[in-house]
Amino acid sequence: QVQLVESGGGLVQAGGSLRLSCVASIRPSIRPFNNYAMGWFRQAPGKEREFVCGINRSGDNTVCADSVKGRFTISRDNARNKVYLQMNSVKPEDTAVYYCAADRPQSFFAVPTMGGSYDYWGQGTQVTVSS
Repeated sequence: QVQLVESGGGLVQAGGSLRLSCVASIRPSIRPFNNYAMGWFRQAPGKEREFVCGINRSGDNTVCADSVKGRFTISRDNARNKVYLQMNSVKPEDTAVYYCAADRPQSFFAVPTMGGSYDYWGQGTQVTVSS
């Protein structure tokens, strides 16, 4: 079983920055954190959940949606079972609940971008960007 807990959300002004964190708790009998690709998704009110950024097992392959490319960066610390989302130059349209997710793809370099690929999800953290 993998439990994910997000933190770092809050209210920020447009143009500002925010850093989200997600820590994974994994049963010892299950594969270690570096066996999981990680992703950040978001869901705004009245909209479908969308992929934001993802990172492969070792952290050397990342993918971000076009809407956040150049502004958001995903990273991970496998020694601490953590994944981060650095959000810069935020916009009001970035307002959403942000979710951390974990997947165990067969490929070492894979970064899944579809929500259905992910097996484990956190509860989410609210990010509100004021104009």
